[in-house]
Amino acid sequence: MYHEIADQLIQAITNGQFTSKLPTEAKLMARFGVSRNTIRRAIDVVYQQGLLRRVQGSGYYINHVQLNSEHAVNLSVGAGKPLIKNAHHPTSEIVTFDKATAGTIALAKQFNVEPDAEVYRVIRLRYMDGAVYALEESYYLTSVVPFLSTDSINSSIFDFLAETFNVTVVASDDYMSMTTLESDQANLMGLEPGDQRLTLAQMNYTKNNTLFNFSKAIYADAKMSFYFHSAHLSSN
Repeated sequence: MYHEIADQLIQAITNGQFTSKLPTEAKLMARFGVSRNTIRRAIDVVYQQGLLRRVQGSGYYINHVQLNSEHAVNLSVGAGKPLIKNAHHPTSEIVTFDKATAGTIALAKQFNVEPDAEVYRVIRLRYMDGAVYALEESYYLTSVVPFLSTDSINSSIFDFLAETFNVTVVASDDYMSMTTLESDQANLMGLEPGDQRLTLAQMNYTKNNTLFNFSKAIYADAKMSFYFHSAHLSSN
């Protein structure tokens, strides 16, 4: 329940419904018809995504993140959520959709599985407003994700997994690096071989700390910016 409320609050912030400050907890409780604890958990989700500033004794204020590039990736939003600032929903072009074994793609060690463990391989070009913004390569353990279809990978894979198998991302490890494009990558992205682009690799975990997905996205925009919100906790 609180995740759905968090999504609605995020949408309200994105749409400019809340421009300065969130309504009080009491008003949000009345608006959504839920308990104070549920509202607080929902607010925590929004806060963790860097969209709010907490002012003790005053409430939660909208955090207007200042990013130089319109193509700015918000790493705080979590896997499966729109990452691009001011983004419309991305569309996909499927490059590869098949099954492989963890050993043949050198991911057995990362997944902590035997080399013959089966994975889905999904390689997609991701488009924003008709232009390529990323080349995405993803792998899903079939022991956790027993089924994917062409329809499911044409939209949000993580939404499909949550709705169909109750598989959600509870934690992720994110790695940023520079990739020197090989010929096949450059051709797909409309760039030149040898060009360098920022790359985000993610290892996504579901319940019981089970790693089920490895994804790598190479971003086409040479001026891509990345944003991450860090909340520092004070010790008692």
